[in-house]
Amino acid sequence: MDFSSNDYLGLAGSSALQQAVVEALDRGVPVGSGGSRLLRGNHPEHEALEAEAAALFGSEAALYFSSGYAANAALLATLPQRGDLVVHDALIHASAHEGMRLGRAEALSAAHNDAGAIEIAIAHWRASGGKGQVWIAVESLYSMDGDRAPLVDLATIANRHDAVLLIDEAHATGVFGPGGRGLAAGLEGRSNVITLRTCGKALGCEGALVCGDRTVIDFLINRGRGFIFSTAPSPLMAAACRAALRRMQDDGLRVQLHGLIADAGALFIDRLGVASTGSQIVPVILGNDARTMRVAAALQAQGFDVRGIRPPTVPVGTARLRVSLTLNVNMADVQALVAALDPLLEAA
Repeated sequence: MDFSSNDYLGLAGSSALQQAVVEALDRGVPVGSGGSRLLRGNHPEHEALEAEAAALFGSEAALYFSSGYAANAALLATLPQRGDLVVHDALIHASAHEGMRLGRAEALSAAHNDAGAIEIAIAHWRASGGKGQVWIAVESLYSMDGDRAPLVDLATIANRHDAVLLIDEAHATGVFGPGGRGLAAGLEGRSNVITLRTCGKALGCEGALVCGDRTVIDFLINRGRGFIFSTAPSPLMAAACRAALRRMQDDGLRVQLHGLIADAGALFIDRLGVASTGSQIVPVILGNDARTMRVAAALQAQGFDVRGIRPPTVPVGTARLRVSLTLNVNMADVQALVAALDPLLEAA
């Protein structure tokens, strides 16, 4: 039973996406691109996906990358310049750290989900002589804790300090917001907000879309090494992503998923004493690495695909089971998981 994937809406193996791929093949869409986007690899399917994504997410333009990792790394390696400052959440994804490592701007970490700490970091940097552009980098929903960023507060801080807010919506796209537009839906269209929408999670496909002002997207096209020097993503996958964006807008999928989240959250609290995150990601923090992997192995042996997560993916002392709720399971499956997990936690 799938309790580990990010296929939150159950689209990865859906007939809707299979049919979209068949139809794309029938109309001659190639499997491979044959080159980078700036050479031979550009295809009308890429451009159609970007236009539809920009319209859906309320941005001037969008750019399709081969993965969320590539998109995050390109964003933070390309946009912030020497003399700028990137203030990032302490738990931001490894791909963002890779981008900052490759970039030329100063980077500062702020306490997790602490908007005040981010503002203090900006103020101290300005007071010490910092003159450049400030960039605030966060995830809207954190993949290992299942908690949400204070986006409204962060947007206010970005406005107050003339900063740009970079929001990774990887785990929120398709799951939250009207039409699945994510937790940043209320910030759509702002000139100082750039969002990243991963296609490989709730959309069930592959790749990622960066949404922002036309100037930002043009700069990434012309200066982003991760975009310029990479073979373009499969045009066939772009066609699948277009179908996924349309399917994602069916609110019935979200109603079903959020019903499962609510019922599972209540059961986890009642039977296991594990607090609900209010999201599809439920961390069961065990602390000890060996204990965590022992419990995960026992669950897998009983047919539950639950994975143990250890440092360095999570901080030392917070090893956990990461339970992911998707439409690939139902409440009966969750009840069976809890029944199997209860004695394991007591014995471990």
